Amino acid sequence: MKPVVIVTGRAVPLDRSDVDTDQIIPSDWLKRVERTGFGAGLFAEWRDDRSFVLNDPDYAGATVLVAAHNFGTGSSREHAVWALMDYGFEAVIASSFGDIFRNNCTKAGLVPVHVSAEADRALLDAISADPSLEVIVDVERGTVECGDVHATFELDEFTRQRLLHGWDDIGLTLRHEDEIAAFEARRPSWLPSATQSGSPR
Repeated sequence: MKPVVIVTGRAVPLDRSDVDTDQIIPSDWLKRVERTGFGAGLFAEWRDDRSFVLNDPDYAGATVLVAAHNFGTGSSREHAVWALMDYGFEAVIASSFGDIFRNNCTKAGLVPVHVSAEADRALLDAISADPSLEVIVDVERGTVECGDVHATFELDEFTRQRLLHGWDDIGLTLRHEDEIAAFEARRPSWLPSATQSGSPR
């Protein structure tokens, strides 16, 4: 995944609480075998309603989603994160997240920004009143700025470094590539090897 230091862009105000992963990406879309193309199914059932915020041209091209309390609750499907990112979102701001959803975000490079309920409400109101407002999410400093709204958010240091360096699970393993190679070099030749090709005999 790519490193994420600062996310800057306009935002979409999704003023709904307890949005679960089935609402983010309905189960009909889980038949796909690729990790791409899920953006078309993001909030698919809600987008049938012309008044739904994602259908408002004023918010087209936004890169930040501002939701309300308990965003991403429900099942553990990674597709919810893939759909948000495929649509173009780089950060999601809410006053709380489903634990598994938040964890899936950090593994894929979508920044979960947990702010206070007061800051969340202020952001939703500000962006609803002025869709042209720019939101700045600073991962390194743990800050959010939008017009007159200034807030902080916490990330544990491991997650912060993971996002700043773009380390997905494979990337974290490759940080130890030299040690893995040295270990493999010391193993007796008759033992299985991570670099062996072909079928075992």
